Amino acid sequence: MTAVLDTDLMVRGTQTMLASWAAYADGSPGAAVLRLGGVTAAVFPAEPERSVYNNALLAPDLDRTERADALDAMESAYASAAVPRFAAWVREADRAMQADLRARGYRLDTATRAMGMAVDDLRLPPPRLDLAPPDWSAYLRLLVRDGAPAGLLEGVDPGLFHPVIARRGGEDVAAGLGFDLGDDSGIFNVGTLPHARLRGLGTAVTALLVHDAAARGCRTASLQATAMGEGVYAAVGFRDLGRILEFVPSDAG
Repeated sequence: MTAVLDTDLMVRGTQTMLASWAAYADGSPGAAVLRLGGVTAAVFPAEPERSVYNNALLAPDLDRTERADALDAMESAYASAAVPRFAAWVREADRAMQADLRARGYRLDTATRAMGMAVDDLRLPPPRLDLAPPDWSAYLRLLVRDGAPAGLLEGVDPGLFHPVIARRGGEDVAAGLGFDLGDDSGIFNVGTLPHARLRGLGTAVTALLVHDAAARGCRTASLQATAMGEGVYAAVGFRDLGRILEFVPSDAG
């Protein structure tokens, strides 16, 4: 396969992520993903998704007027839905947008790292795991045990997702989720219960998700990594595509 450029991986991963937000919104009352000028805002008025998915992705390389219009549109979307707490996502290289956010009273809350890979660059063989059936209800129960709010994603169409659940000693202890858009597979919510960590399960689940995506015909895979997960994903073959900074209104708590 022809080498995939980092810029292409970033575009693919962004499109897949936004499509996953739309899939979540379809299962949450009153939720919508709004593609506005210079910003895409995922608006979730109802719990439990309200606590997790109110995020807005700001487009890079906007001029001063476009940045102001994008921020106005973002703030209006969340105000109309009575959502005071949301995160504005901006690329680390976009200094101008960061300055505009700070001028409006936003503060940096956290950051993730965009990562992507061609499935042909997978560094690990298919792992040998004790797998549970890919049951959606079992996946959601494990997600809650790992700290997600009760009821999260219960309303979505499970047929859109590809869960992997790993067992240890007969107990479901690690999981991850695949979501395909075209021939890119987004990998989300990879996690291991605390008492089962440091055994390589997160790496193995991620590798299996990429192998499964390749078997479905995907050419690339994408994800957003926390600092704790970056090494796990790099070991599988994911490349660093740059940090995404998440700003929140200073008065949102």
